[in-house]
Amino acid sequence: MSEYKVVNPATNETEREFATATDAEVQQVLERSARAFRSWRTSAKDERSKVLLRVAELYKERIDALAALITREMGKPTREAKGEIGLVASIYRYYADQGPALLADTPLSPRAGGKALVRKDPIGPLLGIMPWNFPYYQVARLAAPNLMAGNTIILKHAPQCPESALAMEQIFRDAGLPQDAYINIFASNAQVADMIADPRVAGVSVTGSERAGAAVAEVAGRHLKKVVLELGGSDPFIVLDSNDVAKTVKAAVAGRMGNAGQACNAAKRIIVVGDLYDEFTGQFTAAMAALHPGDPADPASDLGPLSSEAAAERLMDQIGDAVDKGATLRTGGKRVDRPGAFVEPTVLTDVTPQMRAYHEELFGPAAVIYRVADASAAVELANSSPFGLGGVVYSADPGRAQEIADLLETGMVWINSPQGSMADLPFGGTKRSGVGRELGPYGIDEFVNKKLIYVPDPR
Repeated sequence: MSEYKVVNPATNETEREFATATDAEVQQVLERSARAFRSWRTSAKDERSKVLLRVAELYKERIDALAALITREMGKPTREAKGEIGLVASIYRYYADQGPALLADTPLSPRAGGKALVRKDPIGPLLGIMPWNFPYYQVARLAAPNLMAGNTIILKHAPQCPESALAMEQIFRDAGLPQDAYINIFASNAQVADMIADPRVAGVSVTGSERAGAAVAEVAGRHLKKVVLELGGSDPFIVLDSNDVAKTVKAAVAGRMGNAGQACNAAKRIIVVGDLYDEFTGQFTAAMAALHPGDPADPASDLGPLSSEAAAERLMDQIGDAVDKGATLRTGGKRVDRPGAFVEPTVLTDVTPQMRAYHEELFGPAAVIYRVADASAAVELANSSPFGLGGVVYSADPGRAQEIADLLETGMVWINSPQGSMADLPFGGTKRSGVGRELGPYGIDEFVNKKLIYVPDPR
């Protein structure tokens, strides 16, 4: 039985299955990608830009059909799916527009004289291992800068996103990208390990869990392959003070509940300073309780299901562990009474280090709110996590918020705004949230050879 299948999480019904690649097909893909690299690496940057620009246009032109695919595959509400596709189009357009300049030679001034420059050369076929929660966006973060740089891509998507994976491959072909410069493959985990070890693969990019990232990095390390890892997060949302509690609560709910709470950089730990806690927690709980879970294709639904029945059961186990050990359940905490992988929007308080919810990432519609005495305690609690992806700081005093942002052990901090993503801003974390950066000017530098070329002065 194939692991690649469409199981609609709104109904838990299997709608379509796809065959896993054979070992012979894996070898063919590796050879095709390596052969395509030899020609794509020498293509003109203007040619690459033209292809990426057309990719961006096709995402916009096909937005309705593309959104419907991921609504069915992983339960994303259609309006959120269209928002993801708009972001994806902006990423391809950004690298189409800025790529040639970002890849320009960097001149150096050697103290010993002569002329020197650093040239950014592509390194070869890259293997992308992508998750289900943002099926198009995660791929764009890898594909856009690296195709622009002259690398080729082999893409292994999440088993529950086969149709969207094929739709992306078709977009590249329709945009004029040479056929084997981007190849989708329905590979098994064992085949992925063999692909990483294969000398034709130059680097690996993974977005996923700690466990997946560690497994990939272990194999890549043995074979001296460059990796970029964007892993889990338990991002703090620190509220120092507020002149408009309702507005801050609205931002916190938005930051926590996008994609039914299934985002690595969602606001998973809400940390409120001092006397503001009671008012904030009351309003936040009421706002969460008012959300309406339902059919993700229905515009009236505020949030859809989790991505799978297994994901819903995992979240329920984490919530149950916290409540059993003394946490206060402010709202939610149960399955929604309807078919599908639905969990009620949940708020927990009084969570302690003895509970799984204190240390683990809650990947779903569940928020934990903490009360702290002052800003120093907020920073201490925020930094106590093994994760370090992103964070948010809210304050009526931007200068005070900046001071706290400087102390957070994260790859990203957003001030007086829920976390998001923009094509021209780098994305990535520290600690157990991974290594490397995607997007912006830094995203195109991860898988290039910064080659020094030096010419001495004539003698």
